[in-house]
Amino acid sequence: MEKSGILAQSTTLIDRIKQHRWTIGVAGAASALGMAGAIAVAPADGLPGTRMVVEQLALESAKPVVGSDHVFLREEKIQRGDTVAALLNRLGIQEGEALYFVRTSAQTQALYQQLVPGKVVVAQTTASGDLVALHFPLNGGESALSVERVGGALSAKTVPLRFETHTVMKTAEIRSSLFAATDGAGIPDNVAIQMAEIFGGEIDFHRDLRKGDRFSMVFEMNYLRGQPARSGRILAAEFTNNGKTHRALWFDQEGKGAYYTAEGKSLRKAFLRSPLEFSRVTSGFALRFHPILQQWRAHKGVDYGAPSGTRVRATGDGQIEFAGSQGGYGNVVIIRHSGSHSTAYGHLKGFASGIRKGSRVNQGDTIGYVGQTGWATGPHLHYEFRINNQQVNPLAVNLPTAIPLEGAALARFKTQSAPLLTHLTLLGTANLAALD
Repeated sequence: MEKSGILAQSTTLIDRIKQHRWTIGVAGAASALGMAGAIAVAPADGLPGTRMVVEQLALESAKPVVGSDHVFLREEKIQRGDTVAALLNRLGIQEGEALYFVRTSAQTQALYQQLVPGKVVVAQTTASGDLVALHFPLNGGESALSVERVGGALSAKTVPLRFETHTVMKTAEIRSSLFAATDGAGIPDNVAIQMAEIFGGEIDFHRDLRKGDRFSMVFEMNYLRGQPARSGRILAAEFTNNGKTHRALWFDQEGKGAYYTAEGKSLRKAFLRSPLEFSRVTSGFALRFHPILQQWRAHKGVDYGAPSGTRVRATGDGQIEFAGSQGGYGNVVIIRHSGSHSTAYGHLKGFASGIRKGSRVNQGDTIGYVGQTGWATGPHLHYEFRINNQQVNPLAVNLPTAIPLEGAALARFKTQSAPLLTHLTLLGTANLAALD
């Protein structure tokens, strides 16, 4: 055969393949729907040609995976007056065998002997409340009591605390409450509380949350022997509230860290917006009918409803000006801050250790506990924000911020925060349906 003849046949074959691209596409689509398509080449009039063969193939029916072995990570901070039973209940441990083991085993008695307020205890449980593992830090901070289920039986031993730190990225959407969203995304409560504190000067988590609000975060998780043991610090967070996006980035300089915006402005307000981590406003800064005096009076503070014993935080750095009983306030703490600012916390059940006139406190320190002393019809906190000894509305006053980063510190911050910003951007564009 001459070269010209070969070239003519090759050209014809290429043209025919081009004409049948649509046929090949249909075959591919059919395969995706459970049908297999095959292209057979057969001679037609002495020239190469194509015809489509479609065959039905039986597909193995898909079987749903039943997720009955989910393990839930919970962590709880020991509160003043806590019992071991109350702590285990908050950790979600409902299994009778585990409760009996903790109560009777000689190796677990440190739980009863070292139940120190502020200590964070971590537990892993099944959905039904069976104990998988429990980690209880022992006094001194170098070891922990570890209770684990091995081969179906519970055992306890003291282990050294050699943590491995991993970086975790999560994103979620508010559908009912903040804690419901964080629980659904597998975010420990301690991390959720951190986020509320970080954005507490920008967002009132008691009143401002909306369905559809979204948040993303990058945080540290400490692992012990390959298992998550306790959460660490949030490194970066983004919260979109009512259409407005707030970002926070952790920056450590000379051993002292704080959160900043992407532009290097400090997120640390001189005062927290609320003295309670989570609560509800029961009476605002306005004229109201006094429930005890039975008359209309100006309410020059904000009342927060909360269970008796809930810890109360100092909203700013300062010095204790008064700690004791004072008329209708009942047990009250008054803190003098820098400049002309002071704050008052009334109806307290009691005072935290070390709270006395002249002692200094830092923002976020526990100063007392919600109670019902003085003129109070139920347990709540009466909070006042004062400027030049005059009460102002703490929910509306503009809170001063700390000094922003400048110069070399700002340049270092920009370099260190660039990867974190990239993570937040990726999380912000993530498909929540796919993540679920």
